[in-house]
Amino acid sequence: MKVISRSKMAQEKVKTLQSGYTAFAETKELSERLRQELHNLGIDYIEESTNVGSWFIPKK
Repeated sequence: MKVISRSKMAQEKVKTLQSGYTAFAETKELSERLRQELHNLGIDYIEESTNVGSWFIPKK
């Protein structure tokens, strides 16, 4: 089984958002890392939280 680090997952999701697509964070920890990455890069986004995770939607 291959293990993927959460920071690498967050970086991949940031790339998805930078391409103009939405990204889904399955865990609270991943959501926090993604928020931090987006803040550090100055990327505007909308976050929609549900009971199973959070959607990150890029602002255009």
